Amino acid sequence: MKGRVFVIGLGLIGGSLALCIKKEHKDAIIMGYDIHPEQARLGKMLGVIDEVADDIVEGAKTADLIIISAPVIETETIIQLLSEQSLNPEVIITDTGSTKSKIVANAASLKKKGYTFIGGHPMAGSHKSGVSAAKEILFENAFYLFTPEDHIENLKLERLKEWLKGTNAKFLTVTPDNHDYLTGIVSHFPHIIAASIVRQTERLAEDERLIPRLAAGGFRDITRIASSSPEMWKDILLHNREVLIELIDKWKEEMDWVKVLLEQENSEGILSYFQQAKHYRDGLPVREKGAIPAFYDLFVDVPDYPGVISEVTGYLAKENISITNIRILETREDEIYGVLVISFQTEEDRRRAERCIHTCSSYATSIGT
Repeated sequence: MKGRVFVIGLGLIGGSLALCIKKEHKDAIIMGYDIHPEQARLGKMLGVIDEVADDIVEGAKTADLIIISAPVIETETIIQLLSEQSLNPEVIITDTGSTKSKIVANAASLKKKGYTFIGGHPMAGSHKSGVSAAKEILFENAFYLFTPEDHIENLKLERLKEWLKGTNAKFLTVTPDNHDYLTGIVSHFPHIIAASIVRQTERLAEDERLIPRLAAGGFRDITRIASSSPEMWKDILLHNREVLIELIDKWKEEMDWVKVLLEQENSEGILSYFQQAKHYRDGLPVREKGAIPAFYDLFVDVPDYPGVISEVTGYLAKENISITNIRILETREDEIYGVLVISFQTEEDRRRAERCIHTCSSYATSIGT
């Protein structure tokens, strides 16, 4: 497809979408704008975009597709600004926010001007940020949700999908309310739980000084998402407050039931509780990408001697396997082996790394799940 695409917000998501469009539509011209000018300049230098727009109004004037890749609160402001401009009458405007009901309602100002707005949410991410982290493969096999209103012509939705074909994502269409309920359950609410666990642990650690040391390893893993951007999650929670209040009430009921089981010393009930949780969790798709970015971890048992980390990473570098993070698990004093936890961007990278380490060394590896 030929045309001009304007990406507002050149972070990980906006930058990756720009790369996907450039890959699939060679004749398209990609313009970009970011509130931080250095991000836009870096995006052009890296070839993520073709042109830098000085401001949103300039970039939007002649665009055939406008992608708003900004925090949800800022997205509302940008939508209002666009509704006040004279744009291409055939323009399609979409966003990438993780809440939809309020954003789609806010887009009524665009509808009044005859412009097409289709809410979008690519359910993929990374533990890195910024345009320099953008990747063509970020959305491969991830779910990409669209929330068109009833008045949107199917032809418009299909045109948007064609623009985004290079993502190789799985496109799904849902209502804005259904989107917010689904993402509330599988993404927003888990972030609240992770943050609450960390906060409670912090309070208890005031009297138990060993807690921070014991909370390494697995505790850090199950609460990783509590390290997400506080500003972003403040906005998301306020946008999806009704759904989250309902889910918190249901969570209270769940915890009250666990409390009853403990008070009654109900051995069978407690066993059944964990069995049901295990059965459902073990049945979840392993290879699918979900609402929360997956952690592709490889655990490597290595001898405890100087230079062993550079030795392992050297094996991976020779195979051009990129890592996103590496850390050492604290080990007991009587152990001669340590454990490296190496994180990767994709499942394929993790599998390649496992084969590489097995081939090049005698180190044992295991997969993080």
